[in-house]
Amino acid sequence: MIGVLRYLLNGILTVMIDKKASPTKLLWVDLEMTGLDPVNDVIIEVAAEVTDFNFKTLASYEAIVQQPKELVIDRMRKNSWWADYPENRDEFVNKMDTAKPAQEVEQDLIALLQEQFGTEPAVLAGNSIHNDRNFIKQWWPQFDMKLHYRMLDVSAWKVFMQAKYDVQFEKKDVHRAFDDIQASIAELQHYLEFFKQQP
Repeated sequence: MIGVLRYLLNGILTVMIDKKASPTKLLWVDLEMTGLDPVNDVIIEVAAEVTDFNFKTLASYEAIVQQPKELVIDRMRKNSWWADYPENRDEFVNKMDTAKPAQEVEQDLIALLQEQFGTEPAVLAGNSIHNDRNFIKQWWPQFDMKLHYRMLDVSAWKVFMQAKYDVQFEKKDVHRAFDDIQASIAELQHYLEFFKQQP
């Protein structure tokens, strides 16, 4: 288990992590946002899945995140990417009024961490996970404080496996949070399987 030391520094709770301690689980997260600007864009969907290092699912969570509908529509209009995914766009907009409030979602995610990780800082995992982390820092700072500073980014594996071994992984561009997590896990398994097959 990862060792954690907490102390007060100038009135701020600071977490010191034992760098030599090994994580026991992974927290796979995928966010769907109105765009890629963590300051002006907002989170509209989140999925989280806790696995062990054999990729066995231990717990999962999904939610569409409530945001001001007019803000969502405005940011979507400013991000032309959404024109390629009209079904996703329309579903998110139509569900904004009945979606779960963002603060409540953050507390749900914190509860998930407390249940699954205890005092162990959770290692975030996913594709281009640094971008999701930027949004987490911006919009869910309490949740961010529970996370390890280290992350497992499958995109780094992609770069290396393609360049070094010409190993490709084809995945569908669904762009829904839960489906994207499953694709990220499958992609990492694909790369690991390559090494198992080497003489």
